[in-house]
Amino acid sequence: MLQIHQIPILNDNYVYILHEDAGNVTAVVDPGEADPVIDFLEAQDLTLSFILNTHHHGDHIGGNKKLCDTYGCQVIAPVNETRIPDVDRSVEEGDHVEIGTSIARVIETPGHTLHHIVYYFEQDQMLFCGDTLFSIGCGRLFEGSAEQMYHSLSKIKSLPDQTRVYCAHEYTAANIDFAHSVLSDNPDLKIYAEHVKTVRAQDLPTIPSTLEIEKKANPFLLAESVQQFAAYRQAKDQF
Repeated sequence: MLQIHQIPILNDNYVYILHEDAGNVTAVVDPGEADPVIDFLEAQDLTLSFILNTHHHGDHIGGNKKLCDTYGCQVIAPVNETRIPDVDRSVEEGDHVEIGTSIARVIETPGHTLHHIVYYFEQDQMLFCGDTLFSIGCGRLFEGSAEQMYHSLSKIKSLPDQTRVYCAHEYTAANIDFAHSVLSDNPDLKIYAEHVKTVRAQDLPTIPSTLEIEKKANPFLLAESVQQFAAYRQAKDQF
C-alpha cells in the first residue's frame, strides 16, 4: 500500500512523495523543486527510484535534473512530450506504472497541455492529476480545446467516487468563490465551502479531495455539454 507525503512548494504547488514499503520503492510526482524533496528523503533515509511527470510546465519539472543527478532515478513522462528533458520512459493511455506492488494506470487528459496525463492507482484509490482537475476547478486551457478538456474530465468522472484526488495546486478556496457564482443553489458546494474555510483557517491543505465531492460540487464536472463547460471555463478565466 502506498504511503503519501504531501510537500508544499513554490507559491501554491504540492509535490507528492509515494513510498511503497513492500518493495522499498519511492517515487515523486511533479517535483517543481528538488531541495524540499531531497530534505524529506534524507530525513526519512529514503532514496528515489522514479519521477512521475504529468506535463511539461516548469513548476512540475523544475526539480527533475537535480533529483536525477542526486539519485539516478528514472523519469516517466507523457509520450510525444518533447519539452521534458531526459525522459527514461514515455507512457500513454492504458500503460501501467509500477511503484513496488502498487500499479498506476496512465490516462491521457489533454486540455491544460496537449500531452497531459494522470496516474490512477485503482487498488489504492488515488488519482494524481496534475493540473487537469483541481478541487472545485480544472486547469486553464493553455494548449488544448474545451472539447479536449471536457472529454478528459469525463474520463476522470467515470472513476469511483471514493477515489482521492491529489491535484498539484492549493486553489480550492478561490475555486469555490467562482463556483458559487454559477452553482449558487448547490447544497453540497455550500457544505464543502464551510469545510474548506475551516481547514484553511488552520493553514491545512484542502487536498486530497475525493471524486465524490467533485462530482457533486465542481461546476466543470457538472457541465452537461462542451458548450456549458466552455462557458464556465471562460467565465472562470475572467472571474
